[in-house]
Amino acid sequence: MIPVAEFKQFTEQQPAFKVLKPWWDVLAEYLTVAMLMIGVFGCTLQVTQDKIICLPSHDPRENVSEAPCRQLLPRGVSEQMGGLRELSGLKNNLDLQQYSFINQLCYETALHWYAKYFPYLVVIHTLIFMVCASFWFKFPGTSSKIEHFISILGKCFDSPWTTRALSEVSGENQKGLITRQATVTGAAPAAAAASGQGKAGEKEKEKVLAEPEKVVTEPPVVTLLDKKEGEQAKALFEKVKKFRVHVEGGDILYTMYILQTVLKVCKFLGILVYNLVYVEKISFLVACRVETSEVTGYASFCCNHTKAHLFSKLAFCYISFVCIYGLTCLYTLYWLFHRPLKEYSFRSVREETGMGDIPDVKNDFAFMLHLIDQYDSLYSKRFAVFLSEVSESRLKQLNLNHEWTPDKLRQKLQRNAHGRLELGLCMLPGLPDTVFELSEVEALRLEAICEITFPPGLSQLVHLQELSLLHSPAKLPFSLQVFLRDRLKVIRVKCEELREVPLWVFGLRGLEELHLEGLFPQEVARAAVLESLRELKLLKVLSLRSNAGKVPASVTDVAGHLQRLSLHNDGARLITLNSLKKLVALRELELVACGLERIPHAIFSLGALQELDLKDNHLRSIEEILSFQHCRKLVTLRLWHNQIAYIPEHVRKLRGLEQLYLSYNKLEALPSQLGLCSGLRLLDVSHNALHSLPPEVGLLQNLQHLDLSYNALEALPEELFYCRKLRTFLLSYNHLRQLWPLVGNLRALSRLELKGNRLEALPEELGNCEGLKKSGLQVEDTLYEGLPAEVREKMQEE
Repeated sequence: MIPVAEFKQFTEQQPAFKVLKPWWDVLAEYLTVAMLMIGVFGCTLQVTQDKIICLPSHDPRENVSEAPCRQLLPRGVSEQMGGLRELSGLKNNLDLQQYSFINQLCYETALHWYAKYFPYLVVIHTLIFMVCASFWFKFPGTSSKIEHFISILGKCFDSPWTTRALSEVSGENQKGLITRQATVTGAAPAAAAASGQGKAGEKEKEKVLAEPEKVVTEPPVVTLLDKKEGEQAKALFEKVKKFRVHVEGGDILYTMYILQTVLKVCKFLGILVYNLVYVEKISFLVACRVETSEVTGYASFCCNHTKAHLFSKLAFCYISFVCIYGLTCLYTLYWLFHRPLKEYSFRSVREETGMGDIPDVKNDFAFMLHLIDQYDSLYSKRFAVFLSEVSESRLKQLNLNHEWTPDKLRQKLQRNAHGRLELGLCMLPGLPDTVFELSEVEALRLEAICEITFPPGLSQLVHLQELSLLHSPAKLPFSLQVFLRDRLKVIRVKCEELREVPLWVFGLRGLEELHLEGLFPQEVARAAVLESLRELKLLKVLSLRSNAGKVPASVTDVAGHLQRLSLHNDGARLITLNSLKKLVALRELELVACGLERIPHAIFSLGALQELDLKDNHLRSIEEILSFQHCRKLVTLRLWHNQIAYIPEHVRKLRGLEQLYLSYNKLEALPSQLGLCSGLRLLDVSHNALHSLPPEVGLLQNLQHLDLSYNALEALPEELFYCRKLRTFLLSYNHLRQLWPLVGNLRALSRLELKGNRLEALPEELGNCEGLKKSGLQVEDTLYEGLPAEVREKMQEE
């Protein structure tokens, strides 16, 4: 006996695979089970009961020994049984073993092969059908993709985020529907009133208006996601993206399904043909002639195939099932070739959910989704949520809101250099909505945050005055542009290229400071075209860090009120500066790393200029310094980080100069005429190659800060110690061997640096410097310990 459980392994798949089985595959599976039962039942009968029973023929003529069976064959069953009764009355003189021998011999030689092996053939053919139906679930090239897809599909279907996303869309659609209903129902009573329906119209109005109120009070239930569920949904989005890239590139699943279907159709046709031909070979009576007269005394026998009647019925039943099975296979082929299964459109899902960015898919991905629709189209609808970038952005936003609570954000608040309460966020996947709950924020700094779209909640930041967008492209709706237009005072934008600067930045008419950082494309760097600044009527500070070949012409749009201009060119040469002449109100000018070899003449036309910074250029000579006498308000001149070798004598003309920075140059001496710059309060000549100082330095009676560190000075002139207003005196890392006792004249001195020299002792007159304390004296410990005890005690006093 063959138990049915033995065949279970041929049809056993994971329960989740059922979603990839359309109705015809399910029907075919049941048909194969029925056919398998027929085969198993036939095999069981074949094994457990007698196959054939034979009796010898008593006709004396052996050559006509088949006559009795031949006469009985065309008669009815009753006649056949009567003939058997006649035969049974005869004495055959055969024992049981001889009968068994004859039965086996006639079964093997006289019975047709179809009648003998019919149940086994049914089992074999059914197993082949089963293998064909489930082969693509077992084949390595397809099973891995199917298992991966089923796993992702189940997680997407059960994900709380899917329910939330669809519920939100449903709520929006329902809200729109309610609005339209309210509009219609609001118009109906008006028409009724106009037609004079009176109180009846008013009652109808109340009745109609009551319905949308009920709907409004029952919004769709939107589940809240915890942090773990949000992270799981985020991981699902990544899995879906990678799986799509992996599967959309081939069509092995589609091809394999077609091949196994074609094989089943061919198998069906072959089985149907040969079964219809041989089914009549199953006969109840079988004539058997064998040469066994020497053993049994008879040569012809009339045999009864005991299972013939049942097998014939089973055969016709089996053929009927095969025909139905074949029709399902033919329908499958029609379905495969009648429609484009290698393309799948989410058009209906997009219209239903409102997620217009759900992409269409192709190849094996599309084919599996078509199979899913045959099972339940809800699966593809819920799966589509994880193909939408809008849905993914919503999830990221939700996760951000969970992670960055208002309390956590408040811990990051701090005062910036301008004294504003600033919130800084860096390298986040988006901008948390909770940011806009901090109404006290005055400055918002966003760095490396991709694709920011400011929500309406931005209007809650009523104290916002400063905004920094560093590698954080941002979109601003028009309504929020109106909100920020007169409110924002400072904005900083840093990006790869200046053309990425949002256009709404140039429409903030209340802006006072604009800081832009980015490169011009190489083909337009020389032209340096910048968006118009005409709307920025209050702009006072403009900072541009780029590779411009000239001062942008649009700078002249704010010439009447621009007070500070900073151009940082990162070493790219700034060739044309004619636009500077029009900046009549300019007070501060920075031309940093602009590749300048001489001081531009356009600067000398700036009558209101007070500060000039030419840091990190290629200046070798500053003979043009004489022309600075036209800039009568110039008080600060920074020529540091250049290659200046000497200072011309007409520096004396700059009598109004208060701060002069000449550090990081190649100066070996200072001109004596520098002492005529009587207004100088700060002189920085550190990091040069000075060997001595002119005595005329002592004429700088207003000097308060003098930096001579990192030079090669061996001695200091006595006159220098008559600069009695000197507060900061930096002499570190020179070659000084002694410090004049006259240093005691510098009673206002509060900071003195002497490290890195060749001093052997410090003068005790340092005690006369009333403002000098230990914290302000930078010197080697041994030198400090060499001072008299009373001097040290005085310095240690608070």
